[in-house]
Amino acid sequence: MPFPGTRIRPFALILAAATLLAAQDSDMAERLYRSGERAYAAHTYPEALETWRQLTEQVPQSPFAAQALLALARHQLEVEHKPEAAVPLLEKVKAEHLRTPYAGTALLLLGNIKAARARTPAELKQAMGEYDRLVDVFPDHPQVQEARYQLGAAFKRQGEWARAMQSFTETMRLDPGAAIAHRAQLEAAETLDIMGDLPGCLRMLQDLRNRYPQSAEAADAQWRIQVRVMQRLEKPPVKSEGSWPPGRQKWLNTPILLATGPDGELYLYQTKDDRPARLKDGNLEPAGPVTKNPKALLVTAQGQVWVVDRKAGLVKDETLPGPLPLPSPCGGMVDGWGNAWLCDEDAPNLVVLGGETPRSLPVPRVQALAALPTGGAVAASDSSRTLRFLDAAGQVKLTLPYGKDLPAAFKSVVALASDPLGQVAALVDGDFEGVVVWGPDGAVLRSATYKALGIAGKFRALALDRKGGIILADRSNDLLIRLQ
Repeated sequence: MPFPGTRIRPFALILAAATLLAAQDSDMAERLYRSGERAYAAHTYPEALETWRQLTEQVPQSPFAAQALLALARHQLEVEHKPEAAVPLLEKVKAEHLRTPYAGTALLLLGNIKAARARTPAELKQAMGEYDRLVDVFPDHPQVQEARYQLGAAFKRQGEWARAMQSFTETMRLDPGAAIAHRAQLEAAETLDIMGDLPGCLRMLQDLRNRYPQSAEAADAQWRIQVRVMQRLEKPPVKSEGSWPPGRQKWLNTPILLATGPDGELYLYQTKDDRPARLKDGNLEPAGPVTKNPKALLVTAQGQVWVVDRKAGLVKDETLPGPLPLPSPCGGMVDGWGNAWLCDEDAPNLVVLGGETPRSLPVPRVQALAALPTGGAVAASDSSRTLRFLDAAGQVKLTLPYGKDLPAAFKSVVALASDPLGQVAALVDGDFEGVVVWGPDGAVLRSATYKALGIAGKFRALALDRKGGIILADRSNDLLIRLQ
């Protein structure tokens, strides 16, 4: 109660009322947010989402509103798998709550969405802008380390190896024991190999394996070391281990195509099924669309299985594909942007699918393609009897005549395959009839004729596994053979 004779000024009343309302709003915002949290933890998603939406509408300036927007966006990303629905929620956090740390998380998630969608360097730069803002505005934010890693991955996709190394190194420095630092070390090692520093690559992989032996990245480093040492340093003679999986005889029905997935799993196509299958635990399970005239299997980094069909073109699922970009496509591969490169041995160019419209690369008369970790490809052309190593833009960086550095020439490439480390393998016919493996620099690493291997059959497909082995599909004997 005021003292006698004193006056309560109007602005003091207004200030007191505003303070009380702000406190009430803050209390209401927190109660709404916690209520949504409890409902979400109980998997009562509709109730949780409605509570958070009410919070963002009733108390839009509260920090809890920023948290609610983030929670709504994460639900769209992680449960609904609808990144397009998450974007406006994240943009709202960035625009209206930039002073809160929740904007830092929103920037990271926006960058990840844009990076996943990017099919060109220009599109990827939009994602990099989000990561850069997070690093600049929130230097102490807990998500900065991942933003640094994502910047390194983006530079690597763009072929800017030195800048990729710088970002990966900074990621490792921020918190060496974090899982994201282990991934950065793995990517840094791969970048060193692309830059031609094999010893540096092996040292970094060995350091990762020795310092963090229980990490998933250490197991990944182990096979990468093993394959590189065997294929590029020791180079033992190729030998046949017989049917694979061991003891399996005549268990397929005319296998004609092979491919490996992002985790090293094997995919194959046999004529009785009219669709690809994945080999898992010794059994085959359907994986990919039905198609009648397959010429190549393509497996994306996300594990999606596509088929290059002689008549239908690129078949991704059960829906009908669009118009053929080539008259009779005969091979293909998926690049680091998620674009499919298709070839036709009678066409004057390669065709790249993935953007709004197909684009052409001036590489003529190619009948087989295999991806390279640089983002480019190896292209086999029987008409010119050359293997051409292409960069990510389709420019020829190296041309190898068929049979170079082999005891005899070959005249055709029957099948082409590659692994994530840059090794390329081919089945070849001619005076030299057998298997050849090249390194990323085009040097012949290992080779053997079928006769020297003591095997006979009709081999029309091959794949490279994660132990340095070569898997052959024998369509005449209905089995797989592994070479080591």
